[in-house]
Amino acid sequence: MPAAPESETPTKLETTEHFEGDYRPAQPEQSNQPESATPADASTTGPAHNIRLQPVQLDFLLRLADALNTTLDLNTLMHRVADLVRAVIDYRIFAILLVNDRTGDLRMRFQTGHTPDVERLRIKPGRGIVGQAAAQHHSILVEDVKKIDNYIEANPNVLSELAVPLIVKNRVVGVIDLQSEFPAYFTEEHQRLLEITASRMAVAVENARLYTRVARQAQTLTVLNEISRELTSILDLDDLLERIGQLLKRVIDFQMFTILLWNDRAQRFEHRFSSRFGERIEREHNVQLGEGIIGTSAQLRTPVLAPDTRKDPRYIVVHPEVRSELAVPLIYKGKVIGVIDLEHTRVNYYNEDHQTTLTTLSAQVAISIANAKLYQRIHEEEQRMERDLAMAREVQLRLLPGTPPQPRRAEIAAAFLPARSIGGDIYDFIDYGAAGNALYTTSQPDRIAIVLGDVSGKAAPAALYAALVSGILRSLAARHLAPADLLAELNDQLQERKLDAQYVTMLMAVWNDEDCTLRIANAGSVQPLYVTNVVTESNAPPLSATSPAAATPSAKKTSRKTSAVAAADCPTPANLTVTTIPAEGFPLGLFPKAEYDELTIAAKPGDLLIFFSDGITDALNADGEMFGTERLEAVLRDHPSACHSAQSTVDAILAAVATFQSGTAHFDDETLVVLRVL
Repeated sequence: MPAAPESETPTKLETTEHFEGDYRPAQPEQSNQPESATPADASTTGPAHNIRLQPVQLDFLLRLADALNTTLDLNTLMHRVADLVRAVIDYRIFAILLVNDRTGDLRMRFQTGHTPDVERLRIKPGRGIVGQAAAQHHSILVEDVKKIDNYIEANPNVLSELAVPLIVKNRVVGVIDLQSEFPAYFTEEHQRLLEITASRMAVAVENARLYTRVARQAQTLTVLNEISRELTSILDLDDLLERIGQLLKRVIDFQMFTILLWNDRAQRFEHRFSSRFGERIEREHNVQLGEGIIGTSAQLRTPVLAPDTRKDPRYIVVHPEVRSELAVPLIYKGKVIGVIDLEHTRVNYYNEDHQTTLTTLSAQVAISIANAKLYQRIHEEEQRMERDLAMAREVQLRLLPGTPPQPRRAEIAAAFLPARSIGGDIYDFIDYGAAGNALYTTSQPDRIAIVLGDVSGKAAPAALYAALVSGILRSLAARHLAPADLLAELNDQLQERKLDAQYVTMLMAVWNDEDCTLRIANAGSVQPLYVTNVVTESNAPPLSATSPAAATPSAKKTSRKTSAVAAADCPTPANLTVTTIPAEGFPLGLFPKAEYDELTIAAKPGDLLIFFSDGITDALNADGEMFGTERLEAVLRDHPSACHSAQSTVDAILAAVATFQSGTAHFDDETLVVLRVL
């Protein structure tokens, strides 16, 4: 403001002592301007319009404290301070600059009166009036900026400037800067007033920035939690990598994104997913351990932040426009399995907050990628196993007989339902030829060996053991051994090839089509059922026992008992008798030198012989009840079509078991062989 005239009286000076600076009430009688002066006239006096006519009262400080203490939002805080300062200093150009923690320069966070180009300035400490105030930790009042050598001429019309640093704990966090187009516009009272404002504002700015940082961290953690939950639900590796890039964009605004995964065989990091400006791209450049920023991050097992790639000798130029890069290793169980790499075209774009966020997320990303790779490996292994099992099932089906043989005086039907893709049940029909003759195959053989076995265990191990049993059985069949002798010999052969916890139960019967007799020996298998229409004094089937030594193909044929009552095609249930053939013995492969008993049944037309595995009687329904032998006997007695043919008997039994299970999964193989005497 203009200096007081030399002729001014002491009374005038004494009056000024009662007020602070230029903030005194209006005194028209002492005014040096004529009453008729217009605003235009007043403007010609220079900065005289700057003088406030209200005293600086406690009200200003109270309003300042209220403005600073009632908000933690930085933008709101700066707006309030600007309004309060304007109430006491009539500025036209005002700015609040804050120190960037990462670069250390001053950047405008709030301004009025500046152009956009000036707003984008980055001022280093010591440069210009603002930089000097920050570097020297005290306010600077310049009446004529033209006399300052270090002045930054952002606005050529500016003539005076007042800069006051914001200091917290002896650390400069920013600067309040006022500029005027009049020389000597700002006074020492303005300077002291702004210093008081700055001292209180500095703490408020620090609190607001801390609150903003904490709020941003809380929001980031919330987003990271959401991202982690979503990533754990994605098991396809390609979909997972793409989704990682999409979700990461919510917390870090990158321009280029790459995930590289470690290839153990090639000993290098290979690109698995890359995007550039939101578009997926294919990158052929792979990275060796220790190569470039990515390889260095993996080798050091720590994040690597390159604020300016042009100054980082580790940077390998792939995209010339890249200026900053952030690489974070993906570590799972102490092993680096990949690297996440972010790039941007702006220098100093990524900061420590970005590094902390990406490092926090990288742990969950590593787990998700490891899980996805494990799932992919398991899926590939399952596919391979499915192919192997399909081939094994094809081999097993080739081992089973195709169409059952049809002798002249009997019909045979069979069914096999594995509990899994391959099963442990086996059955076979072997042409035993005519009595005393060598083994041969005919369309209507005179003697047929019927074999039904159940190998311990399930799926592939059981099927492999069943193939072994089937091979040995076929090799022994050429010797025309009686059922009991063949089981004993087969047991000895399995003892020579003994496998821990593996055994097989087996029922063997030889049907003689000439006299309609059936010789049976059992090695721990389910006892077969005999259905007949014979009216006798006993319900037992017409059978006789034969010692193992005498049960040879050349032995004398067992006499056949005939019934006085001719069997009808489908007798009434009251005339049907279902009995269990009491053949017993040890399972094969458990005990050495085992011997087996043999029974001979003399059958007549209409009789049924039912051979079945325990999968039939042990079938469970939803309530945990077993199908059982009683229900099987009821089907054979009461089903209207069970005695029409061997195939109709098989169909009736399987239908009854399926109805009983009502969709319940089968836990055991179901094998069924029916012989009906014609």
